[in-house]
Amino acid sequence: MNSFHLQFCASPAWRQTIEETILPRALRDVDLGDTVLEIGPGPGFTTDVLLTRVGHLTAVEVDVALAAALADRLAGTNVDVVTGDAGALDFPDGHFSGAASFQMLHHVGTDDEQNRVFSELARVLRPGGTLVASDGIENEATRAFHVDDTYNPIDPEDLRRRLADTGFSAIEIGVYDLGWVCTARA
Repeated sequence: MNSFHLQFCASPAWRQTIEETILPRALRDVDLGDTVLEIGPGPGFTTDVLLTRVGHLTAVEVDVALAAALADRLAGTNVDVVTGDAGALDFPDGHFSGAASFQMLHHVGTDDEQNRVFSELARVLRPGGTLVASDGIENEATRAFHVDDTYNPIDPEDLRRRLADTGFSAIEIGVYDLGWVCTARA
């Protein structure tokens, strides 16, 4: 992430947007079960909400510094923070009851890499396990915000096919002013 983007994603304003707008919409009527995987927690604003809703949460963050800071902050809670790549998860098949990804998939560089993430999520979820995800929709302002940064937004019109091709079913997608939200079953 560029430095401005990283600062914004750690800001009180973004925390408020996450807690008051994005997560209430994404998590409404969603039961992730007791053993949940979150990919791309960044500074952990989404993690802070998820840890109150599940028995155990494993957060996988690719950025070493962000993962270390989050692990320190959440030491002694029901969260394990792992440094790793969501496209090559080091967990056994069917390990998690639910999985979550919020506002981070656009940071995965190519469609093929995003599809590997989806395939890995389908693999590590128990049969019938729930995936909940959200992200923004491409627009010029957001593209400008990502200068010198990875920006590969997912078109919600393509999302259903991509999730189905990587092992998901019962796919529900909703679009709203900040982007899209989906749930799917492994």
